[in-house]
Amino acid sequence: MFQRFKLFLIAPVILLLGGLLLFLRLATPGPLAADAVDALYADPAPAPTGPLKVLHLGHSLVGHDMPDMLTQLAQSGHSYHSQLGWGTFLKDHWDEDAARNGFETSNTHPQFRDGHAALASGDYDAVVLTEAVEIRDSIKYMESPRMLHNLTDKARTNRPDVRVYFYETWHPLDDPEGWLTRIDRDLEKYWETEILRRALNFEKDPQPIYIIPGGQVMARLTRAIEERGGVGPLKTRNDLFSDNIHFNDYGAYLMALTHYAVLYQRSPVGLPHILTRADGTAADDPGPEAARLMQEIVWQVVTGYPKTGVPQN
Repeated sequence: MFQRFKLFLIAPVILLLGGLLLFLRLATPGPLAADAVDALYADPAPAPTGPLKVLHLGHSLVGHDMPDMLTQLAQSGHSYHSQLGWGTFLKDHWDEDAARNGFETSNTHPQFRDGHAALASGDYDAVVLTEAVEIRDSIKYMESPRMLHNLTDKARTNRPDVRVYFYETWHPLDDPEGWLTRIDRDLEKYWETEILRRALNFEKDPQPIYIIPGGQVMARLTRAIEERGGVGPLKTRNDLFSDNIHFNDYGAYLMALTHYAVLYQRSPVGLPHILTRADGTAADDPGPEAARLMQEIVWQVVTGYPKTGVPQN
């Protein structure tokens, strides 16, 4: 009897939540038509003419070391702020009343700036956003397209010429569907169609949101090193990670190169590979051979994917 009573109480709540999710889904526009998307990215973005001031809103797949390494790779004058958390959704960055896991510990560093204050300031040349993974759950429960639109709109309202980027990441190495399989499939299926193209369709006159293809670079490098039986300290995909999803110093360097290539529209080939972490300690050096391969692969991926905004090969 008591179990029936509990079910009687819980059922309406479940129905209400389900109805709310359905309403939000229906209220989100469909993906922008493929031909309109192709036209939007047909021409590359204007190349920056000087150092950039960048805002990163993300989570632990951004981290502290990667943006700091980017600063070391970029020309003098590059600077950044960030707001990070643990598994932080775009919705967490937008909703200031959300329970933000890890905010207190992730943002105790000199480059922290409150996300809303930063977007309202108009101080930034570029804003880099990313969504939490599992990407399907973010889309289903956390209004990813609307949140990407909202954050982009706030950035552009306060700085019309700001460049907005959407950083594609990856799933755990032990994903049961296959790590490389997910990366190969998810870019077009989820990051582009379900999030980016729907976010663009909120606008009557959409402007590009460029993609930083982190997952694609990870996959391309993984295939290269595993097919060759290893290059320098990199033997398998595991050598890019400190656990089954978070990058180590080598992975942070790879993502810093990827951000550099997209943001500055310059080849990273020849950039230094002896860098420091955000705390000033020496980062693990991939060595010249592996660093060169990383740099070449980054440029191949970035110049073979028009949604980066970089002129294509």
